[in-house]
Amino acid sequence: MAKAVRLDKFLADAGKGTRSEVKKFIQKGQVQINGLTVRKPEQKVDQDKDQVMLAGETVGAAPEFVYYLLNKPAGCVSATEDRHDPTVMEYVPSDRKGLFPVGRLDKDTEGLLLITDDGQLAHELLSPVKHVDKTYFVRVEGQVTEEAVRKLETGLDIGENKLTLPAKVKIVGGSGSFSQISGQEDLVPHVRVENLPEIYTELYLTIREGKFHQVKRMMEAVGTPVIYLKRISMGPLTLPDDLKKGECRELTEDEIAALKRH
Repeated sequence: MAKAVRLDKFLADAGKGTRSEVKKFIQKGQVQINGLTVRKPEQKVDQDKDQVMLAGETVGAAPEFVYYLLNKPAGCVSATEDRHDPTVMEYVPSDRKGLFPVGRLDKDTEGLLLITDDGQLAHELLSPVKHVDKTYFVRVEGQVTEEAVRKLETGLDIGENKLTLPAKVKIVGGSGSFSQISGQEDLVPHVRVENLPEIYTELYLTIREGKFHQVKRMMEAVGTPVIYLKRISMGPLTLPDDLKKGECRELTEDEIAALKRH
């Protein structure tokens, strides 16, 4: 028998908004329990027996796990809480307890970040033996030479016990002659372009590990320090073009299924 819970918690856990947002829905008379309008957020709901409707649509009990896709902006940290900086959790439209970011992006790194409370899935994606692909749009200072590409694609020393696993590299743009490289039309939208150095290179870099500051350390090791970094995919998940910086949405059923198959 399911334990009776507050109506506002029931709606928030079901992904209908934060506690403060669903309280407004309730107080405006948009919520019914068993056909009767309820205006008190503290009203108890029996999840086994009661039918809850929000704006004319039936609300089911909260799923076992939830999954959010965030287009992380720069300036926030990949943590559930922090004393000094805003965290990625501030962008998640839910007060559900137990949510956490899967892996981390540096404070100044943008792009795809998965947030969930599914610990098993997180373990599968982050396990070093799984080698899940992670692709980044990278802008570096200087010219990435053929020799640098060879090192990146065969493995290089970044101060660990072992060389990095072979990466995939695709040069897509940059200064001077780079601007005419075929594939420029495939560049990631909504990337920062201010304060570009005189010579720079833009590339896609796909790695299969998750070492500390790995992309930055790899590019530093070939003499081209990173000046902008954005993750655009992780496993089967790709950052949608229409998900603006700082926006967060729930994964679709197809996206969840693809993650679990991966």
